[in-house]
Amino acid sequence: MTRQIRIVDVFTEKPLAGNQLAVVLDGKDLSVRLMQRIAREMNFSETTFVLPPENPAHAARVRIFTPHSEMPFAGHPTIGTAWVLANEGLVPKGAAEFILEESVGPVSVRSVKDADRVIFWMTHPPLTLGQVFPHAQVAAALGVEESSVVHDVPAQVASTGVPYLFVALRDASAVDEATSDRGRLDKLLPRRVTDSVFLTTAVGPNRLYSRMFALDTPEDPATGSASGPLGAYAVKYGLVERAPTVSLVSEQGTKMGRQSFVHIELSYGESKDIPERIEVGGSVMPVLSGTLAEFS
Repeated sequence: MTRQIRIVDVFTEKPLAGNQLAVVLDGKDLSVRLMQRIAREMNFSETTFVLPPENPAHAARVRIFTPHSEMPFAGHPTIGTAWVLANEGLVPKGAAEFILEESVGPVSVRSVKDADRVIFWMTHPPLTLGQVFPHAQVAAALGVEESSVVHDVPAQVASTGVPYLFVALRDASAVDEATSDRGRLDKLLPRRVTDSVFLTTAVGPNRLYSRMFALDTPEDPATGSASGPLGAYAVKYGLVERAPTVSLVSEQGTKMGRQSFVHIELSYGESKDIPERIEVGGSVMPVLSGTLAEFS
């Protein structure tokens, strides 16, 4: 049995930028072991496999694999897979919103036409805030001076399904000066808490400049699963001005040559710390269409 595969760039409006994603359109009957081997062969940060949904009202079930392991939830794979399904006519024609089943649970996705582009948005699970790390330890792990870390903003773990350690640095040059060193990160990050650190700084009203390092990925060009909690973190600690509805953009991947723009929208109700709704969105560009050989 041959299976169709699509490669797209996510969180970019031009090809050969953003975050690469491989989407296997028919993952039915593939073993977990074979999915993992295919993801390793693709060697992108993630590869997704589309399967029939458990709930027929939903568009599809999606399994997400890095080259090393399966992920319960991830941002650019969700956005990219949603775009591919819509582009291939695999969701009801004209449907502006649909549900993808992921290991973290149902994930709502919607598309919005904005001028001459289409942005796909995903709704994040609820936010949780976690452990705070000492600035000195964080700075040492990132290879920057402690003075580069914004002193009145905690380095804190936050999650909407996948935990990240968020660190606010003083400016874009400090973000670019940071280095991804697995040995130093391994000493900083307890595996049971998180294996990823997300660096950010405010570069204008409702604009952030960001990078992400992880133990298994030296640097990620666009991290959708981190961008939801990033927005909440930025508002909570004053990097972005609070309002009932906050719209912001995080630029990521520029330092590594794959510039990405992640759109973030937050809705606040009576709670001033935790947003009631978190959405992350971006554009998707097609790169390659092909057929995956038959494997066993």
